[in-house]
Amino acid sequence: MIPEFGHFALIVALCLAVLLASVPLWGAWRRNTGAMALAPGLAMGLLVFSGISFACLAVAFLQDDFSVEVVANNSNSLLPAIYKFSAVWGNHEGSLLLWILILAVWTAAVATFSRQLPLLVLSRVLAVMGFVAVGFLSFSLLTSNPFARLIPGTPADGQDLNPLLQDPGLIIHPPLLYMGYVGFSVAFAFAIAALLGGRLDASWARWSRPWTNIAWAFLTLGIMLGSWWAYYELGWGGWWFWDPVENASFMPWLAGTALIHSLAVTEKRGLFKSWTVLLAIFAFSLSLLGTFLVRSGVLTSVHAFATDPARGLFILVFLAIVVGGSLTLYALRAPAVNSRVSFAWLSRETLLLVNNVVFLVATLTVLFGTLFPLLMDALGQGKYSVGPPYFNAVFVPLMALLVPFMGLGPVSRWKRDSAQRWKAELLLPAIAALACGLTLPLLHGEYNLWVALALVLAGWLLLGLGRDVWLRLRAAPTLARGLRRTPASYWGMVVAHLGFAACVVGVVATSQYSIERDLKMEAGQAETLAGYRFEFVELANFRGPNFRADEARFVVTRDGEEIARLAPQKRRYLASNQIMTEAAIDAGLFRDLFIAMGEPVGQGGAWAIRLHYKPMVRWMWLGAILMAVGGFITVVDKRYRRQRAASTASAGEVARGAQA
Repeated sequence: MIPEFGHFALIVALCLAVLLASVPLWGAWRRNTGAMALAPGLAMGLLVFSGISFACLAVAFLQDDFSVEVVANNSNSLLPAIYKFSAVWGNHEGSLLLWILILAVWTAAVATFSRQLPLLVLSRVLAVMGFVAVGFLSFSLLTSNPFARLIPGTPADGQDLNPLLQDPGLIIHPPLLYMGYVGFSVAFAFAIAALLGGRLDASWARWSRPWTNIAWAFLTLGIMLGSWWAYYELGWGGWWFWDPVENASFMPWLAGTALIHSLAVTEKRGLFKSWTVLLAIFAFSLSLLGTFLVRSGVLTSVHAFATDPARGLFILVFLAIVVGGSLTLYALRAPAVNSRVSFAWLSRETLLLVNNVVFLVATLTVLFGTLFPLLMDALGQGKYSVGPPYFNAVFVPLMALLVPFMGLGPVSRWKRDSAQRWKAELLLPAIAALACGLTLPLLHGEYNLWVALALVLAGWLLLGLGRDVWLRLRAAPTLARGLRRTPASYWGMVVAHLGFAACVVGVVATSQYSIERDLKMEAGQAETLAGYRFEFVELANFRGPNFRADEARFVVTRDGEEIARLAPQKRRYLASNQIMTEAAIDAGLFRDLFIAMGEPVGQGGAWAIRLHYKPMVRWMWLGAILMAVGGFITVVDKRYRRQRAASTASAGEVARGAQA
């Protein structure tokens, strides 16, 4: 009965979502306070029943209820309990239910932490999020029911979870990624609520900004974990290969990065109001597009869910309704927006505008490369492949163009600035950055122009930020007072930009200095790579909870000193009989040593072995973590805790604007 109860809870959640999408919106139209006041309660009800439904599916997995089709197809009695739980979202139906639960969490969070907003605004925001919930709940119930039964014909055991997904990465990566994906629905809801009200002032940007920063930070962590998971799990030692499904999460991140910078300008200066609304629509639309790409069956990828075209058609129709409806509303409302605020060409506003343009062009570049093969195939023009050469040729120069402006941004002033002041403050950092680029690559022994350029750009960003921090703190009477007076949003920006600089160095260093070698090795042999000696000591058998493995045991030494003992495996999973590679990695801040097993070669006990030397590869993920931490830091800014007073003061103005 548990699956039936979960199914019933999902139906109740849909009914509550329909009420949330309609009643508060009708109340806002009719100025019915009672109807608008129902929105927070409906949002909490949506969370409760979505949570009950998700819990019921989790219980079915943990209890090995193979009468439930999704459990039979994605679990097995031998599967460890932790992977039985994560298998809940290791499939299309369950991951969609996780999406719905996370959307309910965001909706309830807005209802709980935004009660200080004018009721008119809050009711519209929650109604828009309710509409999004209606779409995904309908999708789940009509095309992807997670509680479908196999009665009669219940199998004695399940088919097992895909071995690629039997990893801690599945436990963390999808929830974080969905927190980011779905979180952009909040920015979208605030933007649509502002359009419905007919007044695009700075208030909606101030209310939306902390939610957008949180969503962006979660998405950053999710993408980082996905990159790390692919690096160690797939056995090839790569961290990004421009897979279309990777791009599906990367495009909303690029648009979201432009959005958080544009929101800052709209909030502080009242500029770019129409543009910021359009970016909010664009970011969430790309999240929906990513959902379509992953779940429609149009892509072949290790990340994609194998689904039938009917599901893709449902999402495509929903995407058309959301995008078409929001853009129509934007076309009707945005032309009435005007701004009397001006700024000079040399100003922070101009630099942030350049930031927006670069990120938007980068997003469109990735979007074109991702959709071009699909469009050509749909038009009957043959099969095309757009791979790393295209993306590296067009995307990398854009990011290189962005960094100089990132170094100028923090030290620039709003409204008007001067080149003389920039020169006075940034000449020394520029000289120091050039010196780093000219000298530091020599420490590796071989001068590399790309590494030198990366060090110049990262050094420029790092040293410019450092000088700006020093100037801010020096202006205060004491260091303690300077730290207290500096807003959290500034420190968040500093940490995030430092993370970006670390990513730049990590990406370029590992791309240029990595060494890999494919070898035929057997026990007793040794090979040297990048000064490290890899000795194949023995081949052993290993028994896991639901797999058996051949394990190659290596001792890694350098200058006669033991560095690490590594044991890569070639696993055969008992339930599915699938073969998987499990790499062994000795991780370090400045280098990784990576060993992966291939296939046995001949009859003499030799194996195909891949050795990798990966310098500074961890800097990419540490940089991404810093960027996410920076996003979270901005949310604790005192300005947002004082939002109640500002919201109360502007409530009458917003209400009058809504009546227009």
